[in-house]
Amino acid sequence: MDQLVQVLGSLLVLAAFVAAQRGLLRTDSRRYLSLNLVGAGVLAVLAAHERQLGFLLLEFCWALQAGYSLMQRVGARRRRGATSPASARP
Repeated sequence: MDQLVQVLGSLLVLAAFVAAQRGLLRTDSRRYLSLNLVGAGVLAVLAAHERQLGFLLLEFCWALQAGYSLMQRVGARRRRGATSPASARP
């Protein structure tokens, strides 16, 4: 079962990478970052469970960066929305 989950996590990260390489996703898009966050997060949890420290470090940092970038993107969208004319109250 662990192997299946590991393959699925890897496929999420690889799908994001392939889509970005083919121009289907931008590397700063929510979908790209979400795929990386979930995929790397799954792999980090499995690496921790199996005490694979090198793999844990790689996947934890990958997930951390994807999560940070996703939060930056969401925060920027909220800031833009708060200053847009459509959200201004009379």
